[in-house]
Amino acid sequence: MFASLLSILSIVASLRYQLAIPLPKTDEEAANVTVLSLAVVVCIASLTAAVVIPLSQTIASALNIPLLAGYLWLLPLGLLLVGTYEVLNYWAIRKRAFGAIAQTKLTQSLGTVGIQIGGYTLGPTALLIGRVVGQAAGLYKLGAMLIRDRRRFAQVRVSGIKASLKDYRSFPLVSTWSGLSSAGGAQLPPLLIAIIIGPVAAGLYALTHRVLSLPIGVISKSMGDVFYSEAVEAKLQGTLGSLVVDIYYKMVAASLPIAMVLIISAPEVFSVVFGENWVRSGELASWMSFGVFFQFVTTPPGRVFLILERHGYALIFQLAFLLTTAASIIIGGWWFNDIITIVAILTFGRSVVYCCRFWKILDLVDEDAQKLWIPLVKYLPYSILCALPALFGFYMLDPSENYLYIKIVLFVLSVLMSVVPPLKLVLK
Repeated sequence: MFASLLSILSIVASLRYQLAIPLPKTDEEAANVTVLSLAVVVCIASLTAAVVIPLSQTIASALNIPLLAGYLWLLPLGLLLVGTYEVLNYWAIRKRAFGAIAQTKLTQSLGTVGIQIGGYTLGPTALLIGRVVGQAAGLYKLGAMLIRDRRRFAQVRVSGIKASLKDYRSFPLVSTWSGLSSAGGAQLPPLLIAIIIGPVAAGLYALTHRVLSLPIGVISKSMGDVFYSEAVEAKLQGTLGSLVVDIYYKMVAASLPIAMVLIISAPEVFSVVFGENWVRSGELASWMSFGVFFQFVTTPPGRVFLILERHGYALIFQLAFLLTTAASIIIGGWWFNDIITIVAILTFGRSVVYCCRFWKILDLVDEDAQKLWIPLVKYLPYSILCALPALFGFYMLDPSENYLYIKIVLFVLSVLMSVVPPLKLVLK
């Protein structure tokens, strides 16, 4: 629950002003937006502390988690650190310091695990401190970039901050709600599944979704950061449309074969690796892979709404995503009462929203809507070819015979074939 509170509050830590840092034409104007973002983070964290610390017992009781009261003091601290990191991260995106950003991501992971393991004797305190400090790890490296650019920040004036406050007011007024809707859509499925079917099904969903989404989320976020930086420049040069199509084609080429292999083989792979009790989780992973694929290929181009400052469209699609998530789970739960059916309906609904969102992006950058489907059709035959060895091994060999090693070899062959397109893109 603490992690969920921190994740949701971190969305409004700077009222989304940090998203505007890469947009100004000059570093001087961007420095004003950066200082404004940091000032908002301090204000929001202070306000959170003023509310949370004296009312910790009341909040914990309202959430029906009494033990949380003793740890809520970490929430404003975590909000301050995470919010500051996000602001510095977008300054680094503006400066195209993607190597430094990648290093801080590694530092975050190592810091979280290291503190949680090293302080295991402290119990929950170590877990929460690890979460807070781990999320903010990397501040030193990104902060050093601001020090190197101190000449830009020496020119920051109150008048410039006020101008930035006005010029980018659509970010807190509209984009904040889009971010909250996105967070709601991510947090909603386990909660609704627990209410409708039960906590066991919710736990199964949450675990499977985390296994699939964690690596995909990291890669998608990194590619989105790179795209954001390049897209700002492309907008000025009039080449934003071609850049959107290019990154979409590349991401489809890189991920469709891997997704196809997962869709075909996930149930059997989970069974072989984790045991027969994990077959159902593998079935969930098979359906989820379909939706995660569309999320992966369409999320980085979604930054176009920010670049063009069309926050209204972003909000509409995030609300559609939230409502589709709720409707899919409620319909699937009440009519079928089956977690697999719920995930199948949920995946289909979300995928439709992702495709509609990308169609609108193509429209905004004056590109043909057919470019949504062309790469899918183009790379589908090779993707099916990649999945054939795993399909043969898991579903066509006589299950009464012991072909475990052959199945493993065929699955590895499918995986190796599916990673060829990503490797080609990396080498280029």
